[in-house]
Amino acid sequence: MGAVKTKRMPRAVREQQMLDAAVRIFGQRGYMAASMDEIAELAGVSKPLVYLYLNSKEDLFTACIRREAKALVAAVRAGVRPDLPSDRQLWEGLGAFFAHTARNPDAWSVLHLQARTHGEPFAAEVTAMREEIVAFVTQLILTGARDAHHDPDLPEREVAGLAEALVGAAESLAAWANATPGVTARQAAATLMNFAWAGLGDLMAGRPWSPPGEERAGDEQVAKEQADEEQAAKEQAAKEQAGAQAG
Repeated sequence: MGAVKTKRMPRAVREQQMLDAAVRIFGQRGYMAASMDEIAELAGVSKPLVYLYLNSKEDLFTACIRREAKALVAAVRAGVRPDLPSDRQLWEGLGAFFAHTARNPDAWSVLHLQARTHGEPFAAEVTAMREEIVAFVTQLILTGARDAHHDPDLPEREVAGLAEALVGAAESLAAWANATPGVTARQAAATLMNFAWAGLGDLMAGRPWSPPGEERAGDEQVAKEQADEEQAAKEQAAKEQAGAQAG
C-alpha cells in the first residue's frame, strides 16, 4: 500500500473522520476481522496517524462505542417532548430510537453486536448506555402512570422491570428491522408500540394484570377496603348526628 497523503485539518475534525471510518469497518466486518490498514485507508490517512491519534485498536473501538452510545442516547432524549401525553412520549421515543438505528446501521452493529461479544471493557461501555436508556424509560412510564392513576406509591421497581423489557424488545427489534428489507423505522416503532401499549395503558389506568388465582384475591381486597371505608363513613355520620342531638 502506498503512502497516503492527507490534507491539513484540525485534530478534532481528523479524529472524527477516523472514527467514522472505524465505525463503518467495525460494524460491517466485526471487531476481530477489522484491520487498522482498512480503517486508515477509508479515512484517507496513514496507519501511523491513526495510532498517533487513538493509540491502539482497542482504544479506537472503545472511542467508537462511546461516541455512538452518546449519540443514540441523545437522539432518544431529543425525540421526547415532556408536554405530550404519556403514550405520545413513548411513541416519539421509540420513533427516535428506531430512526437513529436505521440511519446508522453500522453504529448499531457496533453497539448491539460487536461490543457485547468481545468482553470487557467493551461490554461495560454498552451496559452503561443501556442503563441510562432504561432509567429514562422508567421515569417516562412512571410519570405517565402516576399522572393517569394519581398514585404516588406506584412501585418504581415494577416499572423498572417493564422498562427493561421494553428496551430489550426495542434492541432486538432494531436488529431485526435493519436486517429485514422493507421494514421502516416507523413500522418498527408501531410494532413495538402495539405490543407494549395495551399493557402499559392498563397499568397507567390502575388496572395491572394479575396471574390466575391472584386476580380474585385482589378483587376481594379492594371490596374489603371499600366496605371498611363505607363503615367508617357511617360511624362518623352517626357520631356527628349524636353530637347534634346532644346539643
